[in-house]
Amino acid sequence: MAADRDFYQLLGVGRDASQDEIQRAYRKLARVYHPDVNSDPAAEERFKDISEAYNVLSDPATRRRYDAFGPEFRQVPPDVDPDAWRRGRATAGTGAGARGGWAGASTGPGTGPGPGRSGPGGFTFGQGDIDLEDILGGLFGSGRPGGPGRGSRRGWGPVPGADQEAELPLTVEEAYHGGHRTITLTGPGGERRFEVNVPAGVTDGQRIRLAGQGGQGSEGAPPGDLYLIVAVRAHPRYRLAGRDIYAELRLAPWEAALGTSVAIDTPGGEAKLQVPPGTSSGRKLRLRGRGLPSRRGKPGDFFAEAKIVVPPSLTDLERDLLEQLAATSAFDPRSRR
Repeated sequence: MAADRDFYQLLGVGRDASQDEIQRAYRKLARVYHPDVNSDPAAEERFKDISEAYNVLSDPATRRRYDAFGPEFRQVPPDVDPDAWRRGRATAGTGAGARGGWAGASTGPGTGPGPGRSGPGGFTFGQGDIDLEDILGGLFGSGRPGGPGRGSRRGWGPVPGADQEAELPLTVEEAYHGGHRTITLTGPGGERRFEVNVPAGVTDGQRIRLAGQGGQGSEGAPPGDLYLIVAVRAHPRYRLAGRDIYAELRLAPWEAALGTSVAIDTPGGEAKLQVPPGTSSGRKLRLRGRGLPSRRGKPGDFFAEAKIVVPPSLTDLERDLLEQLAATSAFDPRSRR
């Protein structure tokens, strides 16, 4: 039960949280655990707990009593001094019949032992006590007689629709250029088609928001949003690292040794790349700004990673020339200089 746990922890806020912070925390949790949007029985129990926590902490007077007396705040008479209560609690200890240091104390109308249903913390709700529906009304319906939410489904009032997520697979080229896409998603309600404008330069894991296309709200509440999570597919030539793009550049030994100018394909089109003399395998040659574009910052860079490739077979002239080079060159590739 909620009373067995700290109400602040249930809502995920600090003890110094403002009323607005408590309200926002409850809204966020209710979007996940409200029974109208989550059919898991465990979710319904969790919603009851967070609703009770919100019901207590959203009322300044009740919150002050909770801060002063903790989980037993409902059992403590209204005129008790918090310091005296703590001293009495310490004196009474934790033995049987000494619950919270106030065992057997009268706690005012409806809050002490008597006929009724069991409530949080093991005490009972008597006649005229807090209505359980009052506790569960929470933010989305007061649950009070004549208030909004009375008569709604299960008495919990309207709840905004839950946000939803779906994967949006893209090729590197599609991520680079962006553009218009039509996607089809299949869910419990069948297939739905969406028209999506993909911004140029989206990165892997980036979220594209489709406002109002998520789960439906209950009882007239607004729907949630649909978030498309970009998933850039593996590419036979390109590898992404954030906005930077990497590709292999295959070079003949003489091109790497003498230097050359080569044409290289990038997602943005063909580009000229200068290969400096003495380029070894693994060297990264950069084309600035030729990576993924960015609407708000610098674009990424394109990196060509050199890989020296030798001919699979040699002509007689090629062999003669390489033998001459081997005989005259003092270069030792295994030297640690």
